[in-house]
Amino acid sequence: MRIRGDAFWNWADPTLHHRTHDETLDDGTTIDVQVRLSRTGVTQLFIGVYARSGMMFHEEALDSRPGESMTRILAWGVGRARRFATDPHLTQIHVAS
Repeated sequence: MRIRGDAFWNWADPTLHHRTHDETLDDGTTIDVQVRLSRTGVTQLFIGVYARSGMMFHEEALDSRPGESMTRILAWGVGRARRFATDPHLTQIHVAS
């Protein structure tokens, strides 16, 4: 079970159309990347990285990705999440919104 942080709960709105990418890495780390269209048609992104135990490692929410499709920003977000999950220089908890 993931222990969500404020970045997720402030971003979450299940009424909006969204796409999700969930992935479990070899070490048990999980990534959750979600992209959506806001009520005004703006593409928004959430990235979450969680330890095997469910503890939050990194969360961030981006409120606007102008000119980018949901597909493109989802792929970008997955790459960013993988970097946070695997880069030893990024091993501190980071929360952004």
